[in-house]
Amino acid sequence: MFFQKEIETMNRKDMEALQLERLKWTVDYCYKNVPFYTKRLDEAGVTADKIKSLEDIKYIPVTTKADLRDNYPFGLFARPMKDIVRIHASSGTTGKPTVVGYTKHDIDVWSDCVARIVMAAGATADDIVQISFGYGMFTGALGLHFGLEKIGASVVPNSSGNTEKALMFMRDFGTTALVATPSYALYMSEVAKELDYPMSDYKIRLGLLGSEGCTPEMRTQIEKAWGLFATDNYGMSELVGPGVSGECEERCGLHFNEDYFYPEIVNSETLEPLAEGETGELVVTTLCKEGIPLLRYRTRDITRITYEPCKCGRTSARMDKVIGRSDDMLKIRGVNVFPSQIESTLIGSDKIGANYQLVVRREGFADTLEVKVELVDGSILESYQEVEKLQNSLKHKLQTVLGIQCKLSLVEPKSLQRFAGKAQRVLDLRNENK
Repeated sequence: MFFQKEIETMNRKDMEALQLERLKWTVDYCYKNVPFYTKRLDEAGVTADKIKSLEDIKYIPVTTKADLRDNYPFGLFARPMKDIVRIHASSGTTGKPTVVGYTKHDIDVWSDCVARIVMAAGATADDIVQISFGYGMFTGALGLHFGLEKIGASVVPNSSGNTEKALMFMRDFGTTALVATPSYALYMSEVAKELDYPMSDYKIRLGLLGSEGCTPEMRTQIEKAWGLFATDNYGMSELVGPGVSGECEERCGLHFNEDYFYPEIVNSETLEPLAEGETGELVVTTLCKEGIPLLRYRTRDITRITYEPCKCGRTSARMDKVIGRSDDMLKIRGVNVFPSQIESTLIGSDKIGANYQLVVRREGFADTLEVKVELVDGSILESYQEVEKLQNSLKHKLQTVLGIQCKLSLVEPKSLQRFAGKAQRVLDLRNENK
């Protein structure tokens, strides 16, 4: 068992005292070891001895992804390279990637964080866990790998891609748990059903999903397809990778590893702190990280936090599933639209599949949104009446939820792109003619 009871059931007063002690250490450590923070903290007039309570964290300037990119590659590292045992980097789809470094201590802490989360989700030493995240500079695969090994599970580092071979390993090894993005887990089930093997040949009982958002509706589809129990986990490379928070078997929020990460919820425009239970942007401070400590990092993820103890017995703060990102939010004719809202509305109909694409265009001076969704049975397209009836029904649901009209296109089964990594649901064509 890997259940750190002293930490995971610590009372709120003791947890806050521990966080304050570690926050002061982190501020001092950043000031002494990272020139970027020396300058920032001097400008803000903040030193460790001026942090008298956790509320004083609001006086510390926020750190952004742009700060990491501006100091590419190692400018925010707090330790010399001889102390760095691992380097990871984001995909860098826009500009330079964000680079992060880990000391041996950081790797140990990271493994502990992941071990807590997978145990809370129901993983055990008896599990054979197949990791279908891509191995490489991405933190997801190795993060889950080390944490799962720490609890004694048997790890199959399959990586993503070559889906038929991955399914062969699942059948032959008796794989009991799957680590994957929600979209790839769903795609794997589609391929499995096309092969000449019954689904009873698969022993998967647990899904440890992450790396991209997963609405409850999408999760239900994955659970039905595989006959498993799925949980979400949360993290990002800048903070550590997976292991910042994760669901327990109660699935009533993602438990934060508060002794290592201090969460805040702020207004994404004013950066003012919000009250418990209010929805806003998640800002996180690392509390023990040596390689690349971060003060008040803006995740851009929109969620809320509760401090009520969970039915599972853990007392840690719990965050809601992320509903979207402040920088991924679509603004269509003045209305804020999150892809997760559309996913929740679409998925669940017995006539449409779980894959969809959002196409944003500029027509004249107005933005338009087209929602493409796959049919389960392509023969519906042969009947104009059936197509019109289904389109009108789905368009009405979307307008009710989003508050705007959008075009809805029904497409052939399996005609939209599949993704082994994070699904790219939004195709923004607004600048294509500029």
